[in-house]
Amino acid sequence: MEWNIMPEFCALIILIIVWMYEKKGNNIPSFKNRVFKLCLMTTFMGISSNIISTIMIEHYKELPIWATWIVTTIYFIFIPLMGMIYFYYVVASIYIKYKEIKNVLLIASIPTFFYFIAIIFNFFTKLIFDISPEKGYVRGELIGVTYLIFYFYCLAIVFLVAYKYKKIEQKTIRILLMFPMLSTLIVIIQQTHKYIILSGFSASCALLIVYLYLQNKQIYIDYLTKIPNRGQLLNMLDFQLQSGKKKEKIALIVISLREFKIINDRYGQQIGDIFLQEISKLLCKISPKESVYRFNGDEFAVLLSGESYTNIEQYVNQVQEEMNKMWRIGEYSTYLSIAIGIVRCSSDNRTVESIIQSVEYAVAMAKKKKNNYICFFDDKVLKEMKRKKIIAEILREKLKEESFEMYYQPIYDVETKKFLYLESLIRINDSPIGPIYPNEFIPIAEETGIIIEMTYVILDKVCKFIKSVIDNKIPIRCVHVNFSPLQFSQMDLEERVIEIIKKNGIPSNTIKIEFTESALADSTESVIKFSKEMKKHGIKMGLDDFGTGYSNVSTVMSIPFHTVKLDKSLVWMAMKSEGAAIMFKNIIGAFKGIGMQLVAEGIETEEQKKAVIDFGVEQIQGYYFSKPLPREEALQFLKENSK
Repeated sequence: MEWNIMPEFCALIILIIVWMYEKKGNNIPSFKNRVFKLCLMTTFMGISSNIISTIMIEHYKELPIWATWIVTTIYFIFIPLMGMIYFYYVVASIYIKYKEIKNVLLIASIPTFFYFIAIIFNFFTKLIFDISPEKGYVRGELIGVTYLIFYFYCLAIVFLVAYKYKKIEQKTIRILLMFPMLSTLIVIIQQTHKYIILSGFSASCALLIVYLYLQNKQIYIDYLTKIPNRGQLLNMLDFQLQSGKKKEKIALIVISLREFKIINDRYGQQIGDIFLQEISKLLCKISPKESVYRFNGDEFAVLLSGESYTNIEQYVNQVQEEMNKMWRIGEYSTYLSIAIGIVRCSSDNRTVESIIQSVEYAVAMAKKKKNNYICFFDDKVLKEMKRKKIIAEILREKLKEESFEMYYQPIYDVETKKFLYLESLIRINDSPIGPIYPNEFIPIAEETGIIIEMTYVILDKVCKFIKSVIDNKIPIRCVHVNFSPLQFSQMDLEERVIEIIKKNGIPSNTIKIEFTESALADSTESVIKFSKEMKKHGIKMGLDDFGTGYSNVSTVMSIPFHTVKLDKSLVWMAMKSEGAAIMFKNIIGAFKGIGMQLVAEGIETEEQKKAVIDFGVEQIQGYYFSKPLPREEALQFLKENSK
């Protein structure tokens, strides 16, 4: 009897290539990855023993029968084992955690266990196959059991995938079903070409597809730096949390390059990429093996296990020391500053999601500090993060109910000696965690983007307040409304502002929109465009907190705004220093020279009031006249002071 085993040789070559590349791929010793390695080994043994057994059977007269028996028995052992191990891989791909599936795997192994017994006793029973000097290889009466076992696992795979299809991605479903699909196709082909052996070929093709789409190292390696990517980091974290000892500590360190965009802008994207490659090489050199990951575009992560605080501190100091050196790429050189966030925890009380959130928060906090700052995520930082989440939820709820409290601080007009202006201020006095002050909730509102819709709600409330003032025949010129820098990123900002003012039926010139120097620095073109559009509708614009150091005079001069509010730090400085007082007068003179009104804020004493009047400001705001007042108290204040 002769068989065509060329397809099996091809299958063996395919398998060896996959095996070689797989060794350079996913380095996580997870159950799924271990099973895939077992799939490769089992298939290799099955194909190899099949080829050798076929050759030996064809030359049974020249070779010892006992040797042919042993090799053929090995082949018959690995045929069903290939099906069982692939079934294990499908189970591991769906369930991930070994603890959840070990009983399922044990039960699934029962058919193979009894089949092994049958193979062992086949030497005596000859029910599976027989090899004799007279007849050579002869199929036994129960030879079909071999294929039944193999296809039992194929059907089990189909059943399991169908049972769990809602929890599996469509692409993954097709890949996991590749083994039974190819096996079925091979059965059909072999029914018409019985002497062509294709069993190993189908298994190798299935494993090749699985490798390319589920196990390929390219899925887990960052294309630029050639180190593991964020996805691989998440997988490794999950593996360590699942398999680690209860008290074993893991530390995740994220190294973020500050303002790396400047390097790309200055030297170009290509040079920026080379900088990133060199940084990754440095981190791989000074870090434990296979512990460095590309976390984000300009961020790298280092995952350490079982390290003490002292070791972590020593490692971070080494990173800082290396990063502080001059970096040179060809003719380009620069210094790089970094921010470092660190999370250290045990595997019994954290999830992957919570660790990533924690380290990202730590990095964000580190970026707010000076260069090379380190933020260690401890209980204090955890408490801060939880509070920020609570405040964000409170803001969302307040926004949904439009229940923000509006306060108004009167602004004194020097010429008329009346309070014809007010600044609107938002307050949260009642919340589940007590009063929350603007210096805390405004940054959170900006970080979460809630500030955008909040501002529209605030504008609507201010318009309603102005309507009440007008209805009470109280003289008023305008109310200042603060706009966040984020507001100027909205495409429909002009339309929504005009719509809210018109809806409330108030004169458009009773609204003055204030923006800060930071908004001017971040969105110069957008602010200029918006200001010009508002001027067409008679809506005034004002620059708030001038003197905090963001804008330059030429930029300020290019915007058609009406009022400049001088930051209180300028006022207080001018009170203490003759030089600062001269500078303060010159600033006021320059702005007044181009027709702008000046407001001095933060005035608290009679001395400060007299000083700013002498300096030439037209309007004064501060606790000297009034603290910010709730809506009804503000109305009453205006009534009493309008006579």
